[in-house]
Amino acid sequence: MEKFTKITSIATPFPRVNVDTDIIIPAKHLKSIKRTGFAAGAFESVRYDNDGNLIKDNVFDGPKYEGAQILIAGDNFGCGSSREHAPWAIGEMGYRCIIAPSFADIFAGNCIKNGILTVSLPQEDVDALVIAAEAGNDITVDLDEQTVTCGNAQYSFDFNPTHKDMLMEGLDEIGRTLKSSGAISDFETKQKLMTPWLYREG
Repeated sequence: MEKFTKITSIATPFPRVNVDTDIIIPAKHLKSIKRTGFAAGAFESVRYDNDGNLIKDNVFDGPKYEGAQILIAGDNFGCGSSREHAPWAIGEMGYRCIIAPSFADIFAGNCIKNGILTVSLPQEDVDALVIAAEAGNDITVDLDEQTVTCGNAQYSFDFNPTHKDMLMEGLDEIGRTLKSSGAISDFETKQKLMTPWLYREG
């Protein structure tokens, strides 16, 4: 997956609280295990009316936030059922970072596995960033420094060191494990000597 180090972008403001994974990508779209093809159905109830027509001025499709790589969300973002399709859809929409007061644990974990940074900040800081996003201001997210900067304001965030390394190196859990290929080979060599019957053919 693509490395995440530092991005500067406008941001899409979507501060609705308790946005669950069914809002992010409705269950009716979960018909594939490929990681592409979900952007069109993402946030469907926010983007389209009951007749399937695009809702005018919704924040995801207007020109004002076109190209945004940062999503400013509300508290408890990504709650509800566990589905990796949610970060797949968000990533396919172009977002590389989500900033919110809090995230559902499983959703945040799935984001890490798919190269999306989730930044938790106090509500008042998120509110300030929503205002900045609505004004069209650029926001910089620096994972190495663990800061979010907008104009003269800078906010620091905590982040799991292991997950930080994974994102900055562009590795999922399997890729990170394979970095220890030398240790794995050493173990296999020792195991063959100690339990050779495990490796006999036939």
